[in-house]
Amino acid sequence: MDTMQSKLKQKLYEIIFKADTKPGKIFDISLLSLIIISILAVMLESVSSIDSRYGTALNIIEWVVTFFFSVEYILRIWIVKQPRKYIFSFYGIIDLMAILPSFLEIFFAGAHGMIIIRALRLLRVFRLFKLTRYTSESNQLMRALKASRTKISIFLFTVVTIVIVIGTLMYLVEGEENGFTSIPKSIYWAITTLTTVGYGDIAPGTNLGQFLASIVMIIGYAIIAVPTGIVTAEISRTRYTWNSNQRCPECLKEGHDSDAKNCKFCGSELNPEEN
Repeated sequence: MDTMQSKLKQKLYEIIFKADTKPGKIFDISLLSLIIISILAVMLESVSSIDSRYGTALNIIEWVVTFFFSVEYILRIWIVKQPRKYIFSFYGIIDLMAILPSFLEIFFAGAHGMIIIRALRLLRVFRLFKLTRYTSESNQLMRALKASRTKISIFLFTVVTIVIVIGTLMYLVEGEENGFTSIPKSIYWAITTLTTVGYGDIAPGTNLGQFLASIVMIIGYAIIAVPTGIVTAEISRTRYTWNSNQRCPECLKEGHDSDAKNCKFCGSELNPEEN
């Protein structure tokens, strides 16, 4: 009995956790389809005219999807060797958030004093985060962002310094008569101008103010390319180093080399059943 249960767990593990296998890819595609259907159902449900006509059908779809997500969540807990580690992991919490609002709605529906609980329905959007589990490209992007976090932090600190200085100068140069009524408002103008969004409500009226605004606009176009270059460089550096999305059965982490035999995080065998 234990042997059969162990084989069943191993088979389910290959299907649910391993995206490199054919059954795993089929499972991932099916799950992605359910996620897309769920997101569309939630979006359509927010349109009153559609909800009034097809609300019942959308509700049925939502509960069908919730049922499959619930089964998936329970299976993941049953399959992994350390359920606690999965439950409190990032994806474990996201998986729970994907199903929790639907069940909370049962107990709190009609409770006038707790109508704010309905806001938890918005947590269904977190299902979108499950998409990142199935694409190695997203994992590569996350690693590149993590590797470049120091450079990006310095860049953001520089940008913040620039907008504070420019905003303060604009407040001193333009003053309240031109709409720059406070330093925070002037800083907000500097941020929107630097990001090429544009404030719209206020604009510099003096020659010096217009000169400063021109400098900010030019700097804004130059700044857009900086974080893009930093992240692109890190992606190019890690493209051929981290190219596998197989998951460790012990620590549940991804990001191993395609020919790796052991997990680089905990040292466990990645495919113990092959030995």
